[in-house]
Amino acid sequence: MIRLHSHHDIGAPRETIWQLLMDFGNIEAWWPANTPIDIDRVELDGSGVGMTRHIYNVGFDAPVSERLDALDLENYIVQLSIVGERPAGLLHYQAKGQLTVLDNGGCRLTYDSEFIAEEGREEEAKAFLLGAYELMYLGFDGVDA
Repeated sequence: MIRLHSHHDIGAPRETIWQLLMDFGNIEAWWPANTPIDIDRVELDGSGVGMTRHIYNVGFDAPVSERLDALDLENYIVQLSIVGERPAGLLHYQAKGQLTVLDNGGCRLTYDSEFIAEEGREEEAKAFLLGAYELMYLGFDGVDA
């Protein structure tokens, strides 16, 4: 099991970013456009905790399917897993994001994940995930404060 830890400071208030994270099916509201991973469309199965968003990206045959595993409303924590056909040699993936308030009125998203990849594809999987995190942070940077 490989673990990744990252964090990013966002100018927008925690409540603003939290509303976007809680609206799990609406990733297109904040995901940046014209990037290496552009969303074509999102299809949803279910709603609330347990729902899955199937993210179809431009140039990719299969969607990335993310399941919302938990929402901790008191501690501003979201947990998700990639399920189904996984990209970049991933065999298992789970992540937890937590928002905390910064003194400047913005917030910090701390993102911890763990994954298992096919043998020999660990670095590919790590690079894919870290690249996706950078795009996620870029998207949140574009949210008005």
